[in-house]
Amino acid sequence: MGLIVDTSVIISVITNEESKSKLIKMTEGEELIAPSSLHWEIGNAFSSMFKRGRIDLNLAKKAIEYYKMIPLRLVDIELFKAVEVSHKYNIYAYDAYFLECARNYNYPLLTLDNGLLESAKRMNINVIEV
Repeated sequence: MGLIVDTSVIISVITNEESKSKLIKMTEGEELIAPSSLHWEIGNAFSSMFKRGRIDLNLAKKAIEYYKMIPLRLVDIELFKAVEVSHKYNIYAYDAYFLECARNYNYPLLTLDNGLLESAKRMNINVIEV
């Protein structure tokens, strides 16, 4: 089986947040898939953490090294379909990429993002709640 994992899940694991152990256990033995936009979202998450003083550059670099070790399959998403989802559900395109990914692969979505979780439910996408 496989799982679509979003940015919140990856950030939680690579920055050693409280949910890390549970997330690792939940994903063991699963094929992990994410849209190719994940790389850029990881970078954006770190820039946001820099601005709030939550992390320094050295810790971010270590976290990125951990990120590189996660066996992820990054896939392209059809932009037109993602924009349609964004419009229909009034969400950011970045969120729509994950939803479209889950719909394309018919895999459940694992997220810590409540807004994304609610949008997935509205689209009848199977979600795994942490």
